[in-house]
Amino acid sequence: MAQEAPADAATSLDIESRITAVEDLILSRLDDDKAQDVVYIDLKGKSPVADGLIVASGRSGRHVGAMADHLLRALKDAGYGKCRVEGMPSADWVLIDAGDVIIHLFRPEVRSFYNIEKIWSVESGGHRGAVAN
Repeated sequence: MAQEAPADAATSLDIESRITAVEDLILSRLDDDKAQDVVYIDLKGKSPVADGLIVASGRSGRHVGAMADHLLRALKDAGYGKCRVEGMPSADWVLIDAGDVIIHLFRPEVRSFYNIEKIWSVESGGHRGAVAN
């Protein structure tokens, strides 16, 4: 006879699968939109703010704005509700708070100026899909 997992363990697994699903959705959408220098930073156990941080660049303000708009629509369509957004009018730096995951979309010059990866001690290697633990 198999033992049942404790209720809190099952809840923890549900939360983990939900986080993974939203991260996968975001990374897939950014790949479809040809985002540049995509970096995922795992914040689980490191910050109470979020479980993951995704940083990516667009070629221009229009590209950044389009990526943000596509992400917001994909998240809403997938049932993740309405995300909080900052920076859409100028689209130099758009921040999307999707709850468990925070996304920063930059124009390349703005990204190098603020250097978000350095704040979290992550080197930007210029590789698409780079993952930092």
